[in-house]
Amino acid sequence: QVQLVESGGGLVQPGGSLRLSCAASGNIFNIYAMGWYRQAPGRQRELVATVVSKDNVHYADSVKGRFTISRDSAKNSVYLQMNSLKPEDTAVYYCQVVVTTIPYNYWGQGTQVTVSS
Repeated sequence: QVQLVESGGGLVQPGGSLRLSCAASGNIFNIYAMGWYRQAPGRQRELVATVVSKDNVHYADSVKGRFTISRDSAKNSVYLQMNSLKPEDTAVYYCQVVVTTIPYNYWGQGTQVTVSS
């Protein structure tokens, strides 16, 4: 059974930083990509950033220049360094792992990020 465990969320003031971590464990193979999504109250879940390799990353326009995604393939882990946080970054952040076989993707349970003074 595959499990994604996220950590690093919390309350931070505007302009502050947080680092999210996600570790995948269990019978997980053929990982193609890892990423982060977020969902604010009353809004749809949206892509934040994904990483296939060091040279193949994608960011939502709203976080470019502020967030950095990285991946440690040896540890089946993905990280999201979030700097210059804004109140509009407040959301539940979900880790996603994309694999090349069924079921094709896995999700974490989510971690709350709140940006407020």
